[in-house]
Amino acid sequence: MATTVVLAEDNYLMREALVSLLGTLDEVALVAVCENYDELIETVDELRPEVVITDIRMPPTQTDEGIRAANHIREHFPETGVVVLSQYVEPEYALRLFRDGSSGRAYLLKDHVGNIDALTAAMAEVKGGGSTVDPQVVEVLVAARIREKESLLQRLSPRELEVLAEVAKGLNNASIANALFISQRAVEKHIGAIFSKLDLSFEDATHHRVRAVLLYLAETGP
Repeated sequence: MATTVVLAEDNYLMREALVSLLGTLDEVALVAVCENYDELIETVDELRPEVVITDIRMPPTQTDEGIRAANHIREHFPETGVVVLSQYVEPEYALRLFRDGSSGRAYLLKDHVGNIDALTAAMAEVKGGGSTVDPQVVEVLVAARIREKESLLQRLSPRELEVLAEVAKGLNNASIANALFISQRAVEKHIGAIFSKLDLSFEDATHHRVRAVLLYLAETGP
């Protein structure tokens, strides 16, 4: 059965491009298109879609409507996953999106939305309660944290930093093992040590990779 999707985007060209792109997917049923925050909230309330794809900036203020919508949806319609799209690398917005939990949330750059695989993967993740964040945003966050004098990353060994860098690229354990020429078992041990040293919870295996590279950075911000 096709996934029901509501799209919120105020820019005409981007909106039409996304409508066209989503229209090529048999597994997606685009049930509504919105142009502002209020319309989006009303539509989600009425239709209860499985996934919302929303621009981060829309009327009325053109600031953070997408983040506020995602937070509102989490509170009132927790079964709906949200993919937030941003024109620029804005790590502070990604931190706000994931601050109250990463379940059912994704943050992607619009430059990468043309990659149909990236968009469909993000929709599948949030629909299933998973999460994902654009690797370019993660790179900025990690770089910012490394520059912090009291960085939590100072707790990690050089090898653990290498492993975390590969995790930030979105690689799985097998791919990390191949990239660093170590065993997959060694990768698992390093990741366990990383989570422990960064005081991260093991509450959900689906979300802890995103938390490892994103949520711990939220303590003081980039």
